[in-house]
Amino acid sequence: MKKFQNKYRIPQARAVWWNYSNEGSYFVTICTYKKQLFFGSITDQKMELSEIGKLAHQFWCGIPDHFPFAKLHAFVVMPNHVHGIIEIFNSEETLHATSVHNGSDSKNEKMAAISPKKGSLASILRSYKSAVTKEARKTDPDFEWQERFYDHIIRDDQEYHRIENYINNNPRKWGNVIKLVRK
Repeated sequence: MKKFQNKYRIPQARAVWWNYSNEGSYFVTICTYKKQLFFGSITDQKMELSEIGKLAHQFWCGIPDHFPFAKLHAFVVMPNHVHGIIEIFNSEETLHATSVHNGSDSKNEKMAAISPKKGSLASILRSYKSAVTKEARKTDPDFEWQERFYDHIIRDDQEYHRIENYINNNPRKWGNVIKLVRK
């Protein structure tokens, strides 16, 4: 019998064949709840950050301070989402941290089994979203992220440059996207 009989869970969005603590570059998109425009607006094809948008930018830049195995590449904070490329590399410290198991009671083991693993992309983004939420709600108590996030494992240089170009040009294309949505 399947757990929850498919009533409460949606299928896994991550690639089941991949360990998201593996070295590699990942393209991620994180959206606000119901795509609300919390982060600012686009004026003359440039992003103008709101106070919450400034927090989203600041905390994104701070990711390597908290996750020394992560390197940031191109990213942009848009009115209702954040796009970025995060590179994860394995150091001896990261490998050790992800292999340490603490706690032997079954409750801790169950929680560990469903929680993002140390050194993984999910642990980075969970921490980022939590930090932004905590501070953003001081400005707007209704601030909320959409559950989950989109990710794509970048497989080669050509793909990396295509995605980097997409991120860098996203503010210039925002008006075109809005026009398409309104039609």
